[in-house]
Amino acid sequence: MELTPDILKKLIKSAQMATDQEIGCEECFDELHEFAELELAGKSPAEAKPLVQDHLDKCGSCREEYQALLEALRNIENDN
Repeated sequence: MELTPDILKKLIKSAQMATDQEIGCEECFDELHEFAELELAGKSPAEAKPLVQDHLDKCGSCREEYQALLEALRNIENDN
């Protein structure tokens, strides 16, 4: 992978947005099912798990995983 000026800008921006209280992809992934269940229950997952919400706001890969999980759970609910 070549480090283009655009990629470097994105890396610098990500580093600047980092806080002391963050979770990584693995921890976020471990909590996605609870986050989704809260949303399906009509509760506020962002209030209950703000670090997960923060990670999803910043990480496209985890956000895609979450959206896929949420869609699958909704389909299961609709089938029952």
